[in-house]
Amino acid sequence: MLYAIISDDVPDSLARRRAHRPAHLARLERLQEQGRLVLAGPRPRIDSSDPGDAGFSGSVVVAEFESLEAARAWAADDPFVHAGVYAQVNVYPFVKTLPK
Repeated sequence: MLYAIISDDVPDSLARRRAHRPAHLARLERLQEQGRLVLAGPRPRIDSSDPGDAGFSGSVVVAEFESLEAARAWAADDPFVHAGVYAQVNVYPFVKTLPK
């Protein structure tokens, strides 16, 4: 089943995000290689694909996991969690309707 992992950053997270981004992306790339990643990306703090120093307010990942518990465990082990980038991480079952 698919799960949406929606994370909210702590204030002033940009420096920590930059420092831990390679490890964060490596985990996402493994999901992609396994054919389990639907989409992933950050949520800019401003209305821009490149927010510069404004940084990001969080992230969204939609991926396939065996269970809600497995998705929560994967999310809890994210380098951004360990580095204190995220203030909160929520995991929800997700049903993809479109595109088909």
